[in-house]
Amino acid sequence: MTNKVRLNRMFSEEGKCFDVAIDHGFFNEYSFLSSIEDMKQAVETVVKADPDCIQLSLGQARHLQQIPGKSKPGLVLRTDAANIYGTKLPDYLFSEIIDQAIEHAVRLDAVAVCVNLLLLPGQPELHYQCVKNVMKLKSDCERYGMPLMVEPLVMLGNEAKGGYMVDGDIEKIMPLVRQAVELGADVIKADPCDHVEDYHRVIEVASGIPVLVRGGGRASDEEIVTRTVNLMEQGAAGIVYGRNVIQHPHPGRMTRALMGIVHKNDGADQALAVLRGEA
Repeated sequence: MTNKVRLNRMFSEEGKCFDVAIDHGFFNEYSFLSSIEDMKQAVETVVKADPDCIQLSLGQARHLQQIPGKSKPGLVLRTDAANIYGTKLPDYLFSEIIDQAIEHAVRLDAVAVCVNLLLLPGQPELHYQCVKNVMKLKSDCERYGMPLMVEPLVMLGNEAKGGYMVDGDIEKIMPLVRQAVELGADVIKADPCDHVEDYHRVIEVASGIPVLVRGGGRASDEEIVTRTVNLMEQGAAGIVYGRNVIQHPHPGRMTRALMGIVHKNDGADQALAVLRGEA
């Protein structure tokens, strides 16, 4: 019940949520800084478009929480830093959680915390680290009434397309999503799959835990809005998009367009009209 108090601030009455991820600087990759060099401005721009949540790191959460007033997005606090996103994997891989992460989250008035559950080809030790991270956070989350968002990421080998590339094989995504649920996730932030029309299978295997779908790499306006419409039709509870918002020429318009899809069942044409400034 205690987790539900914060989840009520994260999700609408209909159980929908759009979380804008602006936590990419946590991962020590130059390419991730594009469009968020000035974090204060980036956060303020997204806040004005009024998404449900903004996902930030411990060191950058102040840009959201220092904004005065009652009506601003909830904070989703990223709790782990990893070094796996470069075009070439380093010799030593890690995914490390913040010390006393949940106490920090409570102090910062977060609505949830987010942690990775990584699955890279041939890297079982990294997956083991992530499983331990989730288990530790779960105990602390229960103690403090903090919702736990687990991000199961099935990734391609870095040699395939460089870092941070999703493996869209639904038969790999489904068991990892299920593992996240079994480990105690209150919310799932999951990969999209290659064939969006099959995504109801991911929703089903999540066993009633709300699934928010990741945006992945930059895509065209048409692709991102069409995919989002289809994912919502498949039963997703919402989305967590980062680069497709913050690297867009009009991040405020993109946020409003996606909010319309998530909360008002807008179609692709309506969303594209918002992006063009026609609605």
